[in-house]
Amino acid sequence: MESAGRKLSIIGAGAVGTSIAYAALIRGVARTVALVDVNADKVAAEVLDLSHGLEFVPRAKVIGSPDPAVCADSDVVIFTAGAKQKPGQTRLELAEATIDLTRRALPPIVEAAPNARYVMVTNPVDVITYAALKFTGLPRSQLFGSGTVLDSSRLRFLLSEHCRVAVQNVHAYIAGEHGDSEIPLWSSATIGGVPLLDWEPTTGGELLDAAARDAIRAEVVGSAYRIIQGKGATNYAIGLASARIAEAVLDDEHRVLPVSSLIEDDFHGISDVCLSLPTVVDADGAGARLPIALSTDELSGLRSSAQTLKDMQNKFGL
Repeated sequence: MESAGRKLSIIGAGAVGTSIAYAALIRGVARTVALVDVNADKVAAEVLDLSHGLEFVPRAKVIGSPDPAVCADSDVVIFTAGAKQKPGQTRLELAEATIDLTRRALPPIVEAAPNARYVMVTNPVDVITYAALKFTGLPRSQLFGSGTVLDSSRLRFLLSEHCRVAVQNVHAYIAGEHGDSEIPLWSSATIGGVPLLDWEPTTGGELLDAAARDAIRAEVVGSAYRIIQGKGATNYAIGLASARIAEAVLDDEHRVLPVSSLIEDDFHGISDVCLSLPTVVDADGAGARLPIALSTDELSGLRSSAQTLKDMQNKFGL
């Protein structure tokens, strides 16, 4: 993919979609950023507002329309359209309305940009990703979800605060559902190459015992609900996370990210469900999953998370 022509399209010009566009422009992710939204006045206003700042970012242009044709020749399409999460509402409770919207809205986008890599961000992202694969017939590599990329970033931030080290030196993943049943992979986590379970507070941080790890997990799971309660939506961090996923595809980075993709074969008794595991992301999209070691508790938690998602898939006849 030549940087001079690469194009990122974003479906939905709400708080999340515009935050992705803003992050992508600042990071110089794509030369063209296209916004699609059924609200013509809203998308036109967002395009104008973003365009007024183009002097201050790497060279790019911003376009937008209610017409899916604006996505033509996209290299990456990020789908954010969906029902807005209300305070106290779980991600899975959003499923029914958003599945119907995805069924209607996504196929015309795929028709306009059949060769793009698709990143689903709309919640509940794992179920929506599974539904989108059914509606479009695209392979798992070409269409996948943002998964727990944001959750893993939240985990790393909290660990960096607790242990008083730079967040860039924390390597830890959240796996499973992007939601209440997600699990931290403590047994494979490291700080500066030191296994997390062997970490001692030598830098002035606190002891990372089982109680501390439980509290951090609860904070990761509950943080979105607190943000939604306070301001109505989470948008900045998911904007950065989504732009980073697009960048990994556009730059063919072979970067390991915990995106949500379809498990087609048997993975420790798990199959036919979309959930997050550390995955190589490159120009082809979601590639191989890392054969990451799992403790007995982690494997049990991952299976339980998968069952939660399969129950929801079955509920909606997917």
